[in-house]
Amino acid sequence: MTETLQGAVEFFARGGFFMLLLLLLSVIAGTVMLLRAYALREVLIIPKDLENLVVDLQPGDSLELVANRVEQSKTPLGRVLSVSLQHLNWPRQENLEAVQVRARHEVVRMESGLALLEVTTGVAPLLGLLGTLSGLVGILANLGGGGGGDPVAVAQGISEALNTTIVGLAVAAPSLVAHNYFQRKIEIMAVAMEGLVADLQSKCYAETP
Repeated sequence: MTETLQGAVEFFARGGFFMLLLLLLSVIAGTVMLLRAYALREVLIIPKDLENLVVDLQPGDSLELVANRVEQSKTPLGRVLSVSLQHLNWPRQENLEAVQVRARHEVVRMESGLALLEVTTGVAPLLGLLGTLSGLVGILANLGGGGGGDPVAVAQGISEALNTTIVGLAVAAPSLVAHNYFQRKIEIMAVAMEGLVADLQSKCYAETP
């Protein structure tokens, strides 16, 4: 275990300055992934009890129970439904437009942090490439000197180049997967919220010509 840990430390230490940037980027990206994974749980976006209230509601039923639950809910679905309920005296099309505006705000909130994962996907390989070039420059500078170059310096340059390339790709790949996964999950939940709002409005405006 000690040898493995020591080998890992040496692996990252040989990467130089660019390795430090990659490690910092990996910590930030990992933190964003954990926070988004927690915040984008379906129970926090579309509570099952609130969904069931909307589904079970029948045209002409009292909206008091739904309104009370919506008022208590601090979820994106609750806030979107709240806008619809507050503007039931408006024409249906205007109500829908108000809901769509609120829904866009909620989607933006859910996408918070995803831009950082997208940036990481592009920046991490570039940092790895910079580390590679830095290592190659060191190798060429050493070989260009007298005596045919220091083998230790050459080995360190090659190690820096390879290590940063590996870590850059290792940071970018999970970030790309996580970004696409969260983006798709948000799209699915946004469609589900849209369907519930449309269902509620169709029941509330059932008697509207």
